[in-house]
Amino acid sequence: MYVSVATEPGGAAPNEDWVAGTSSLALVLDGLSTAGLDTGCRHGVPWYVAQLGGHLTAALAEHDRPLADGLADALERVARLHPECDLKNPGTPSATVAILRERPGYFDHLVLADSPVVLEGSTGVTVLTDLRVDEVCQDLRAETERFRTGTPEHRASVAKLVAAQREIRNTDQGYWVAASTPEAARHALTGTAAADDVWSAAVMSDGISRLVTEYGMATWEAVLDQLREGGPVSLIRRVREVEATDPHGQRWPRYKAGDDAAVAFCQCT
Repeated sequence: MYVSVATEPGGAAPNEDWVAGTSSLALVLDGLSTAGLDTGCRHGVPWYVAQLGGHLTAALAEHDRPLADGLADALERVARLHPECDLKNPGTPSATVAILRERPGYFDHLVLADSPVVLEGSTGVTVLTDLRVDEVCQDLRAETERFRTGTPEHRASVAKLVAAQREIRNTDQGYWVAASTPEAARHALTGTAAADDVWSAAVMSDGISRLVTEYGMATWEAVLDQLREGGPVSLIRRVREVEATDPHGQRWPRYKAGDDAAVAFCQCT
């Protein structure tokens, strides 16, 4: 398959998304916000996603290796890179994971948290995602939506929400993300599709998918059409144009005016 990629920060802060593509692999990581809270790690989220992405790409070079096994191995290897950090801190750097891999006759996918894989084929569009995070802390999420994005009240409410999410992150009572232990890989959602049933695909962070899921300003078919016609950079530009019409999050309440965005577009041969 042919893979084209792009990523862009949502503002002045360093980009916490990470994307990679090879002739058989598309991978997106979306680093979770720390909201200014302590993480126990001196490296930070951009370092973490870069390390995890590199190790994960290497771990999945063997086409017959289960995706979850490769993720578990990469998580263990990255943890060994910074043993001096407090990896048991509930805010230790973490990320969502979305993977699409081609092997002879099949496409394998893995999603861990809300970065989706979108497949287009003979039966239409299929969206593969993990929305367990939406089921927790709903009252605190609603509180953040009361305030204009960027105000002190909004920042305080987001920090309160993130602190609460951390307490149930990577537990059976909450939701699962890639962090400091390989156990999270067992909770990823995985599956396989026949290669003949997939014409194209997109792997993305929620900084892209919100154009459809939260803003309602495009359909999945339109997103795939734009990727075909203009490529990943044009799709990110479209997201930014939409966000610019609502800079204070009054039409579409959100954690920040513009989120980091990453997308890999796969055209199947």
